[in-house]
Amino acid sequence: MKKSILFLAMLFAFSTTFTSCRDTKNAEEEVEQEANEMENDMEEAGEDMEDEMDDLDDDADSAMEDVEEAAEDTGDAIENAANETGDAVKKAANETGDAVSKGAQEVEDEVEGNDDM
Repeated sequence: MKKSILFLAMLFAFSTTFTSCRDTKNAEEEVEQEANEMENDMEEAGEDMEDEMDDLDDDADSAMEDVEEAAEDTGDAIENAANETGDAVKKAANETGDAVSKGAQEVEDEVEGNDDM
């Protein structure tokens, strides 16, 4: 009877040890799998952040190009307006000069008496 109880106790000890080791092995595998999944999730999050940063850079570049184009358009409009104003002033000066010359000629003709001809 002692031998059978001792045998059962030893059998219980061995089964507990092997079961315990098997559970630990599974737990280690689960922890490793979870760690791998977390690493993959972190890599995906990093890639998503990089994509967002690239999109922000593209948006900033596009906005800068739009601002530069608007500045160039504004400069062109100002230059065109200045040229047209200068042309209008020259034309007005020429017309004024022609009118003064014509008026002076009429006065001279009147004074000399040539206006009746």
